[in-house]
Amino acid sequence: MEFQYTNQESIRVDKFLTSCYEQYTRSYIQKIIQDGLVSIEGKAIKANHQLKTGDIIHIDNIEPKPLDVKPSEMPLDIIYEDDDLLVINKERGVVVHPAPGNYENTLVNGIMYHCKNRLSTINGVIRPGIVHRIDKDTTGLLVICKTDLAHQSIAAQLKDHSSHRLYEAIVYNNIIHDEGMIDAPIGRSPHDRKKMAINERSGKEARTHYQVIERLDQNQYTYVALTLETGRTHQIRVHMTSIGNPLVGDPVYGPSKSPFAKKGQMLHAKELGFIHPTTHEFMKFSVDPPDDFQHILEILRKR
Repeated sequence: MEFQYTNQESIRVDKFLTSCYEQYTRSYIQKIIQDGLVSIEGKAIKANHQLKTGDIIHIDNIEPKPLDVKPSEMPLDIIYEDDDLLVINKERGVVVHPAPGNYENTLVNGIMYHCKNRLSTINGVIRPGIVHRIDKDTTGLLVICKTDLAHQSIAAQLKDHSSHRLYEAIVYNNIIHDEGMIDAPIGRSPHDRKKMAINERSGKEARTHYQVIERLDQNQYTYVALTLETGRTHQIRVHMTSIGNPLVGDPVYGPSKSPFAKKGQMLHAKELGFIHPTTHEFMKFSVDPPDDFQHILEILRKR
């Protein structure tokens, strides 16, 4: 497939192709560019390439590849489901989507089996239906999209912050103020590429609002509610660590030894709200934290 750019004003190639393919999101267009499928004069280009009049853009293949991830039956805690989407309460220890070398036992494998492969294709062959994610050891609510139309609608709400996402967490130390906002950009750590960190130089904007629910164990711990304006990788974990309140059980950003025999951060996606892509009604869901989370709360309340 080829397009000739005829306008006089310069424009980014990813923005231009998104206008040509309205059925695909800009993030999907950026993905195929990153994969080297878009070129000009035989040379692969980057998503931020500025087009000039007369450029001929060649696209090798924009259609999603056949999925090579196998459906597999697994227990799913489905909170809501209709023809457009489903809302799932994810348990601790479940990876949301496959990655190279690990194509089994993920949430995607389970929803593929449940939905008979009827899932949105916008996020490619590895993440069908996935419009947002939570970490392996974070529990709670996720919306899964069955159609590309639903995917585009939910993705737009996540981008413009019109959706509602509330988390609960148990963190170390006392949070002095009852409520507040952390506004600090997040990017790859310059010291450890496997970690995210506050990165003023190359990080992306990130804002997390917090509100203290309860102070525990003589102010050695805090039970806190958190809402997201943005959705950066490990955002809550990095932001809370940056103010001296790492999440209990966090193996990456918390203390090397946890006083509790639980692995994984005590972080729970409790509430999720969005406008339904077909009915246009606002829907809101809520689930309580899992037993291990509540068990730690009870221990701290008794101290």
